[in-house]
Amino acid sequence: MGGGVMRHDEPGREPAPEPSSGIPASVLENVFDDPAHGEPGRDRFAVHVVWELLLLAGLGVLAYLLWREEPAALRGDGLRSLLLDAVVLGLLALAAGLTLRTAAVNLAVGPVAVAAALHVAEQGDRGAEAAAGPALAVAALGGLALALVVVVLHVPGWAASLAGAAAVIVYVEQRSAAVLPQGDYDPERGALHLFVGFAAVAVLGGLFGSVRAVRRVVGRFRPVVDPARRRGAVAAVVTSGALVGSTVLAALAGMLTASRDIAPVAPDPGLDWTVLAVGLALLAGTSAYGRRGGVFGTLLAVCLVTVLLAYAQARGWTVSRWAVGAVAIGVGLLVTRLVEAYGRPATGAAAEPVPAGDGRIGAGWTAPPADPEPVGDWPPAVPRRSPESPVDPWSDPGWENGPRRWDAGGR
Repeated sequence: MGGGVMRHDEPGREPAPEPSSGIPASVLENVFDDPAHGEPGRDRFAVHVVWELLLLAGLGVLAYLLWREEPAALRGDGLRSLLLDAVVLGLLALAAGLTLRTAAVNLAVGPVAVAAALHVAEQGDRGAEAAAGPALAVAALGGLALALVVVVLHVPGWAASLAGAAAVIVYVEQRSAAVLPQGDYDPERGALHLFVGFAAVAVLGGLFGSVRAVRRVVGRFRPVVDPARRRGAVAAVVTSGALVGSTVLAALAGMLTASRDIAPVAPDPGLDWTVLAVGLALLAGTSAYGRRGGVFGTLLAVCLVTVLLAYAQARGWTVSRWAVGAVAIGVGLLVTRLVEAYGRPATGAAAEPVPAGDGRIGAGWTAPPADPEPVGDWPPAVPRRSPESPVDPWSDPGWENGPRRWDAGGR
């Protein structure tokens, strides 16, 4: 041992391999979607492509059925109304999907949309900007308060947002009657532009979410071991931004609803909107566990459900948002199972694991490999006498009768 220094005591030593994988951090950063924990390899997107093709096929079939039942719904005023319905549902789906991606789903989106709609319907005669400004500010502050509870206490987003939803419902129930919109702004005049804007946000968000680095950052809040383990400052900041953005998007959806001079805004709890929004996000291919999601799924799922509701209305069917949301969540949970099973890294997709040691003491804590040569018995066994030679094998003549070295030439 002398003056030698063991490698684990050297100041410039490389970091130890990650215990969960046995791969050094430099390799983890390149081959893991979650470098701290998780499976080697990168998420696969083939399952999202297949599912989005199925959504597109279903949308085509429903659009054809609607055209055959009521062609006026796909042109002129009917088309503008349909597009605006898609924008309202799309904003709610984006609000739910954004927080689902961060693994902190916001269940207050429905009540927030109803509260914003009531406020804008009451204050619409003061102008769209004067009515929308305070509502957006309150929504942002409420989302920030919700985010602080989630990230500071490190509690599940669904539980904290459910408490927030209850608080918003108390505000909604202060009104005993429906409110007739007072403003003169008609969003249906710009329905096409609003729809294009929603589609661009949905698709671009999906494209950014497909980038490994972005997906890794967005999904940092997703639990990987003990749910009580904090996921770091980056996860807290990203999750807070998602919750604030989700609340603002829900308020925008409510404002568009209140600006359509088609019916009074009823002081409903709005939880049916939450169920429908979460169902749309899951139906789009967003995993209920967070991080994983597709590119065109939100746009296709929103259009599919919008056309379905229009077709049901054209046929004279009474369809509840609760029913549609429940079916969407049920199908979406099956999609989550598929996304998690077939979207996970493929077996053997990562680089070969780097061994923890190379046989030297300084390479790590791994003991050096054993000598491949066979080791004889120790202590040695006493030799046996052979029946043919009864002579004691230990009585070698050299021991008794041979010349002794210390006698040679001595006396």
